[in-house]
Amino acid sequence: MQVAAQFEPKTDASAVPGQMQAVVYHGRDDVRVQTVPVPQIGPGELLVRVHTCGICGTDLKKISTGSHSAPRIFGHETAGVVARVGAGVSDFQPGDRVVVFHHIPCGQCFYCERKVFAQCPVYKKVGATAGFEPSGGGFAEYVRVMDWIVGRGVVRLPSHVSFEQAAFVEPVNTCMKGINALRLRAGDNVLVIGSGPIGIVLGALAKRAGTRVIAADLFAERLEIAKSFGVTEGIDASREDTVERTRSLTEGRGADVVIVAVPGNALVRTALDAARPGGQVMLFAHTARSEATIDPAAICVDEKSLLGSYSASVDLQDESVRLVLGGEIDFARLVSHRFPLSAAVEAIHLAANPGPRSMKVMISPGNGWHGGPQ
Repeated sequence: MQVAAQFEPKTDASAVPGQMQAVVYHGRDDVRVQTVPVPQIGPGELLVRVHTCGICGTDLKKISTGSHSAPRIFGHETAGVVARVGAGVSDFQPGDRVVVFHHIPCGQCFYCERKVFAQCPVYKKVGATAGFEPSGGGFAEYVRVMDWIVGRGVVRLPSHVSFEQAAFVEPVNTCMKGINALRLRAGDNVLVIGSGPIGIVLGALAKRAGTRVIAADLFAERLEIAKSFGVTEGIDASREDTVERTRSLTEGRGADVVIVAVPGNALVRTALDAARPGGQVMLFAHTARSEATIDPAAICVDEKSLLGSYSASVDLQDESVRLVLGGEIDFARLVSHRFPLSAAVEAIHLAANPGPRSMKVMISPGNGWHGGPQ
């Protein structure tokens, strides 16, 4: 695991500036680095100075589709240092290194009782903001963390854990939720379509569950990166037919489980065809509402199951924190590019148009801190 270097960020509340730099979304494919006020906090809240924030596919979808009103500041895979604490906060103090969740459910509603936390009305309310509408806010120098998030969604970091590793806590939680929903059995054949950073995390977690994992991607370079995380079998989809190759690797049956980790609608049919009769197909990246073609007989006659998984589970928070902060898997190795906040527009463009070797792209407002990890 990458070890965090020692540094001395400003933690005196009087040293927090009145203004900051942030990436402001103005509409479809329109983001700009601008000067905005540092958010004010209220009782029970925190102000966190952002060191590192990962760019997530959901951020990219919102920007590319213009699905949200403007202006907003996105970014929710946020790690940094507490700069101010609101009245009544006793569990944190300025200088604490933390990772911040942006969604926490109420725990009492119809959906929470059924453990479908992502559908809880409180969960859908974003609890972190750098200004404007609450939208995460990690693409900024400072972020305000609201009281219900402070209570259950802020995790203190050990001194030896880097901010980059810590920023994977939320995305790893989402992957863990999907893997758990599949109820994998040791020895299952699992095909993961898409070997971007999320696909590799899903593959590594499935491998950890004792399954045989096969990765498929259009870029051979990405399959090589997957090998370094234990996913040693790959299908180069630019040269081989994914369905036929999967069947040839599984005694002609097809995979027990297929996880689609990229949002292409055409891949839904591919995934169903690659699954064996009675197998499962999970959609993990289809967050934009649209239409896709499927063979309904594959579900009825062949008894294949089509399911989805979205966002994180509060029930898995402790387990995901232990996995990421414990260092069993060095997720920070997935970081291929780090951009200062001033170059965040370029970072978002790269994340939206990945190359063969581009993996996790981080916006790092804290890279200028004395001694901060690069």
